[in-house]
Amino acid sequence: MNPPLTTTLTPIKPKAEDSFAITFAPLSIEEAYLKANDQSNGAVVMMSGMVRNQTDGKPVVSLEYQAYEPMAIRVFYQIAANIRDHWPDVNRVVIYHRIGRLQIGEISVLVVVGCPHRKEAFEACQYAIDTLKHNAPIWKKEHWADGSSSWVSIGACEELGVGSGE
Repeated sequence: MNPPLTTTLTPIKPKAEDSFAITFAPLSIEEAYLKANDQSNGAVVMMSGMVRNQTDGKPVVSLEYQAYEPMAIRVFYQIAANIRDHWPDVNRVVIYHRIGRLQIGEISVLVVVGCPHRKEAFEACQYAIDTLKHNAPIWKKEHWADGSSSWVSIGACEELGVGSGE
């Protein structure tokens, strides 16, 4: 069973091994992987979110991300703390998110978990991205091929399936 989502943000001291960032700069898969890697890991699981060229069959030309950065970083810290409460063997948690205007194919988010065992690494990584999408104050605007644009509803985050075995 996955840990419950928390909506209160209490002060959390991040582990020195973890790495969190919100940036305008392109994200580096290699850098994120190296930050999550450790000699005691048997697995490093990475989720890379990318800008795709369509949503529900409607052509997308770019995405624009905005964030309330101080709170988003606190959410990242809380995600890592929750991961360690439920999967105490996790060695490293890396969460990077881009903001600004991104083109098709660019990486918007990287979540990486290093752990001795693959099952826990996969579960923790999925928990991290699902919780980030649901809780972090990061908003996405889709720019359409016809020149229009629209903000994706905050309430439209995917069902997390916490505790449902999904």
